[in-house]
Amino acid sequence: MLSHAQIVESAPALTLRWHGEDDTAAFAERLAALPGLRNAFITLHGDLGAGKTTFVRHLLRALGVTGRIKSPTYAVVEPHDTPDGLAVSHFDFYRFNDPREWEDAGFRDLFAAPGLKLAEWPEKAAALLPAPDLALRLDVQDDDTRQVRLDAATPLGARLLKELC
Repeated sequence: MLSHAQIVESAPALTLRWHGEDDTAAFAERLAALPGLRNAFITLHGDLGAGKTTFVRHLLRALGVTGRIKSPTYAVVEPHDTPDGLAVSHFDFYRFNDPREWEDAGFRDLFAAPGLKLAEWPEKAAALLPAPDLALRLDVQDDDTRQVRLDAATPLGARLLKELC
């Protein structure tokens, strides 16, 4: 009986330290400059106050979104368009309880359409979401900095991580 060694490939990851909002903005600008971002799905993980919405605001600003950028906490999704026509959907599933909302709100169509999707609290809708290209985990440290871990779960995510390094 032949036996083959199991091939185990770990998913690409990157860990960063953000010392303040300037670091958050600088990273958002680097990410916004990547062409592959236009059709990516990015999940944001972390406790309340970790900086998920702040990061999204900086990313949207870096993509050219102007005007008020509000958290979709109650609406579940806020749509945005960049000056060059990129559709961005910012989801916040914190209050998402009923899977019927997924169909009723048209989320299936939003995820099938081209554009950038950003999701806070994705674990609340995990069974309905596709695999993220990138998952960002923000953890507040004792010195109030943020440790940020980026994990790639798709080939697009791996390309984005490689371009960020």
